[in-house]
Amino acid sequence: MLESYVTPILMSYVNRYIKNLKPSDLQLSLWGGDVVLSKLELKLDVLEQELKLPFTFLSGHIHELRIHVPWTKLGSEPVVITINTMECILKLKDGIQDDHESCGSNSTNRSTAENTKSSIKPRRIQQAAPTDPDLPPGYVQSLIRRVVNNVNIVINNLILKYVEDDIVLSVNITSAECYTVSELWDRAFMDISATDLVLRKVINFSDCTVCLDKRNASGKIEFYQDPLLYKCSFRTRLHFTYDNLNSKMPSIIKIHTLVESLKLSITDQQLPMFIRIMQLGIALYYGEIGNFKDIETEDPTSLSKDMLGNIAGPEDETRIEMQYSAQYKGQELYSQDYEEPQGWVSWAWSFVPAIVSYDDGEEDCLRNDPASTMHQQKAQTLKDPIVSVGFYCTKATVTFKLTEMQAESSYYSPQKVKSKEVLCWEQEGTTVEALMMGEAFFDCQIGFVGCRAMCLKGIMGVKDFEEHMNRSETEACFFICGENLSTKGLTYLTNSLFDYRSPENNGTRAEFILDAAHHKETYTEIAGMQRFGAFYMDYLYTMEHSSGKGPANQQDFPSGKNEDLGIVQEKSTKSLVIGPLDFRLDSSAVHRILKMVVCALEHEYEPYSRLKLESKDEKETVLNPEEVASLEEYIPTRHTSVTLLKCTCTIFMAEFNLLDHLLPVIKGGKNSSNFMNATNFQLLRPLPSLQILVDKINLEHSVPMYAEQLVHVVSSLPQPSDNLLHYCYVHYYLKVFGFQAGLTCLDPSGSYCSPAPVIPSFSTALYGKLLNLPTLWTKRSQTVVTEGIFELPNLTIQATRAQTLLLQAIYQSWSHIGSISSSTVNEALMNEVFQMTGVKSKNPLPTLEGSIQNVELKYSSTSLVKCASGTVGSIKICAKAPGDSGKEMLVPLLQGPSDTRDLHSTKWLNESRKPESLLAPDLIAFTIQVPHSMDYCYHSGAVFLCSIQGLAVNIDPILYTWVIYQPQKRTSRYMQQPVVALPLVPSVNRRKEDELSVGSAPLAKQQSYQASEYASSPIKTKTVTEMSFFLCCQGEAQLQTVLLPQPPVPHATT
Repeated sequence: MLESYVTPILMSYVNRYIKNLKPSDLQLSLWGGDVVLSKLELKLDVLEQELKLPFTFLSGHIHELRIHVPWTKLGSEPVVITINTMECILKLKDGIQDDHESCGSNSTNRSTAENTKSSIKPRRIQQAAPTDPDLPPGYVQSLIRRVVNNVNIVINNLILKYVEDDIVLSVNITSAECYTVSELWDRAFMDISATDLVLRKVINFSDCTVCLDKRNASGKIEFYQDPLLYKCSFRTRLHFTYDNLNSKMPSIIKIHTLVESLKLSITDQQLPMFIRIMQLGIALYYGEIGNFKDIETEDPTSLSKDMLGNIAGPEDETRIEMQYSAQYKGQELYSQDYEEPQGWVSWAWSFVPAIVSYDDGEEDCLRNDPASTMHQQKAQTLKDPIVSVGFYCTKATVTFKLTEMQAESSYYSPQKVKSKEVLCWEQEGTTVEALMMGEAFFDCQIGFVGCRAMCLKGIMGVKDFEEHMNRSETEACFFICGENLSTKGLTYLTNSLFDYRSPENNGTRAEFILDAAHHKETYTEIAGMQRFGAFYMDYLYTMEHSSGKGPANQQDFPSGKNEDLGIVQEKSTKSLVIGPLDFRLDSSAVHRILKMVVCALEHEYEPYSRLKLESKDEKETVLNPEEVASLEEYIPTRHTSVTLLKCTCTIFMAEFNLLDHLLPVIKGGKNSSNFMNATNFQLLRPLPSLQILVDKINLEHSVPMYAEQLVHVVSSLPQPSDNLLHYCYVHYYLKVFGFQAGLTCLDPSGSYCSPAPVIPSFSTALYGKLLNLPTLWTKRSQTVVTEGIFELPNLTIQATRAQTLLLQAIYQSWSHIGSISSSTVNEALMNEVFQMTGVKSKNPLPTLEGSIQNVELKYSSTSLVKCASGTVGSIKICAKAPGDSGKEMLVPLLQGPSDTRDLHSTKWLNESRKPESLLAPDLIAFTIQVPHSMDYCYHSGAVFLCSIQGLAVNIDPILYTWVIYQPQKRTSRYMQQPVVALPLVPSVNRRKEDELSVGSAPLAKQQSYQASEYASSPIKTKTVTEMSFFLCCQGEAQLQTVLLPQPPVPHATT
């Protein structure tokens, strides 16, 4: 009878996870075709043992379990398992024993574990025991496979809760259904065949709601927050590919989930709790949770052996032990704490199940040709399947809300929480993909097509984006990155199970890149940005054999001696690329961002992993020369690269400033509840701003994979090599290309005027390294603890006096904290800074331009001293002014290096001067050394060395014209209403009206042009010097006092 084969399979799983079941009653109900079980309790110990998570189950209940078995149509209709209302509550384990374990004795736990282990064996015995002469073995095998492959599982009202400290995280899924589908992903009764070794399944989740609330000391929730996620539906497609019909485990597993719309909502009270949950996930990933690491350290083979459905045989256990025992002694000192995949991936890998898990003896009884099958099974080496997990979201929205308590009219009515939206983040075309094969290869790629951030409603009493303000969506958007999904297309779904062009949807077998070198050549930054456009991240971890090629899988390991395995080399690389972005920092955006930071800092939790005291062990392991050489052969590292492309950042003048209520909290102070009432907010137009454009920013970070263990070993060596010391540091590399800045303004129509350049394009580089665990190196006073190198080939800054006044006003609008005065923008200043195209100014202002070249700075510190050295190649400052013929004249004001040996004599003015050679020495070269403490000054004193070449200064009347410029007071045609803003012009000593207009006076204009015209003539320069005798002579005397060795010249009298 078929019942004798199918019933034990179903009973074994039900009896394994549910308490207090009578197998006889369950068996009779199953033979009737339907079984209904109510008020069931789960075996929590079994779940904890199999999941192997650092969580403990506080409770687990199933209200109703229904099993329907269509005995008459078992080959054409699926077995349906329905669970109505399943609820589980979890918490993080406290130390070694948790609350649940303390309720039971150790003997109870041991007996439960023994029952768990023995629950598998009776199932296999029952499966292989019954025989029926009327049913051929091949038919039974095929029928059981069809039944298991087409089981439908329906869960109605699934409730999962996680509690920690004052956090209560609950997940409620109204309905979840798993069923088998056809090639077109339609519901069907399918089975794998020799022509189509593929099994497809679909899981539909309906109305998923996630809540995050705060409980009090008694464990009750006083005020329920808005749900993080409300009634979200998504679907998951599963694709299993087998090598042959007798395969226990699929060779390729694809699990992809698609969400059309994901709307998240986070309040200010939920933000600290949400960050705490994210930190928990990171701690789990890196294995920082103590219980989680203890499980792996206790028995590294049990994780795979128990959870793979007993597929791994004794040869696999030997492989795992050999894989880690073949390390040289130096490697073992820091190889116990494994890289990220050994913490998280190994756990996730343990959940790769066998779709049909039979015993070898059972298979031999059921197959037609046991002898040939046995030979084939022994010859075949077990391979790790390729697992691809993907999450795809068409559009995601995250809304940040501020809450406030609102009391009801009645005295006895409870208080309610009222929330107001202040910030919104929208994201399109999101992809999260993970590819793994065993523990030797893991790759994760994250990207999205486009995103933007917008301001909503008001913030801190300022109603800047309320409905009555009638502000456009463009003004509300302060961050834009990437492209629109409508123009980019569905590139984020490429090669997924939801892509009709993918190999799986076209009847072909997918190919995967599992070689590190080939992976880096294929998934480049350019390829990632072409697929996504806004953000792309690629994280790759590989574990390769030093003498082999490709990942170190178990099929690559021979069954010989351990010495044949060599060294396992681990590599971890992270590459992040951010596409073209536009970031607008105005008052509305800055206050909302800082408010989120303040809310995140309002509640601090204890960290999951505490830093250990950096002290050496009493019994240090000393390595011999051979072990040191093997250690130096390969040291695993983690390398991270972050690249920003085409970045634009616009810093506007502050329209309102309430930073005095936010910055103290961020700096560690207390929050002030007395917010400034700025309900009379009005727009400031035109709104000046500083716009920064960068072509590319690249940041690289390198750190040893097992820093603590490595530093303990290397610091104990008498004379470690430079290579070993290099890996004991954390290295940083920062490169900036095409940095430029200019002034612009936002007019009333919402468009920008043409920018006025302030800083032309330049590039720079910065390198730094930091020693890991510096307290272990205190006995080595010569070891560098911190080192930094800065290089600047060329930097030029140019600005008129009007532009500097505008920059000063923008800075003061953000730095000025307190009362804000009301003023209007001076139209003359705005017109001088932002001249209309095609309109020439009657009195153009002179422009000062300063450039510095070949700057190299170096900083280094040891345990005793701090040192700094650097060089400055040259410095030039000149003034640009239009000449009489319309051409621009350059008036040099400062230049170095220059030959100033005869600067004090009149002969120097009459001689022709040639520029310095390109091989001339640097203008400034200095070295300074200072001890950390005065107690060390007897052993390492302070040193200061400085070399300064000649520096020529020309004080021209055009400089006086540039300095005394003040904008004329006029009423701006844009600013007819008062606004909340800072005074555009800083407070200075008021002068007379004729002194305020010196910049446009004809006399000043003639002097400026005259000085610029004769600047290159050594004969006429003397005439100019005599004409401006008071100014230049006094300046010359001051210059001689500073730079020349002879006594100073007396000041000239008027």
